[in-house]
Amino acid sequence: MNFIVLVSALALSYYRPHKSLDWLFHICTPYAQLLERNFNGGKNRHGVVAWTLGALLPSIVIGFLYYGLMELNVIVGMLFGIAVLYLILRFSRFSQRAERIATALADKNIDEARTLLSQWEPPLETSHYNAAEVARVSIETTLRRAHQGLFGPIFWFVLLGPGGALLYRLSHLFMQSWEPHLDNHFHRFAHRAFEWLDWLPIRISGACFAIVGDFEDAVYCWRTQAAGWPEQSLGIILASGAGALGVRLGEPLPYRGVLQFRPELGLGDEADADYLKSAVGLVWRVLVLLVGLLLLLTFAHWLGN
Repeated sequence: MNFIVLVSALALSYYRPHKSLDWLFHICTPYAQLLERNFNGGKNRHGVVAWTLGALLPSIVIGFLYYGLMELNVIVGMLFGIAVLYLILRFSRFSQRAERIATALADKNIDEARTLLSQWEPPLETSHYNAAEVARVSIETTLRRAHQGLFGPIFWFVLLGPGGALLYRLSHLFMQSWEPHLDNHFHRFAHRAFEWLDWLPIRISGACFAIVGDFEDAVYCWRTQAAGWPEQSLGIILASGAGALGVRLGEPLPYRGVLQFRPELGLGDEADADYLKSAVGLVWRVLVLLVGLLLLLTFAHWLGN
């Protein structure tokens, strides 16, 4: 049944995309701030309690509701699972944004491409980016958002149902909300919890990029370049994705009038609109691979029964 729920949720989120870029983020941010105000005593245990109330408890409730409804009525349970996944997965957003930026770059409309990228990634100062830099950062954003908004939740959905997918997304959102304050012990647990939850999914995503792309270059870049990225787990995604595409990512970027150092990732040519479209295609192929593997597991389960 998980296969039907997942495919239905993917189809619904693609043909009926969310109006907001990430409604879950807008809901969780005030809640995260509320928990921080009420529980932040500067101790690690306070962070554990806040994360439990904010991420773990809602996920457990959703998980019990899903499996309880499945026991009572399969159709109702499946509809509930589809609705939850529809609200969690960010399927259409990464491809639509990336394709619009690629079109603007192909039309030599650099100003529009910069604007679209800055709207997609608000902290970025894109006004001084050239076309290659816009394409490079857009590819990085596409790969990262595809993993965090799609592949990671799918992995935990297959393992634990909608509650697992929700736990992954909420853990990521709480880590983002508390990321600027890692010097406080209260905030460190949220970061550590997401690292635990993402350890295996991020390696599966990197392996999938290699399988559906240039395998040798993807594995080579993963082994030799990922550890050099400031956030090593994200480096796995970017390095393997760059190797699979045969494009160079990373490299310094202008920030507030100075060049911000970033190590080089990938091999091959400089990024452009065509490589950005190829990145979208790479994500689609990984999604087809994951859905196909879930279908095989579903058949194996049916045959085993």
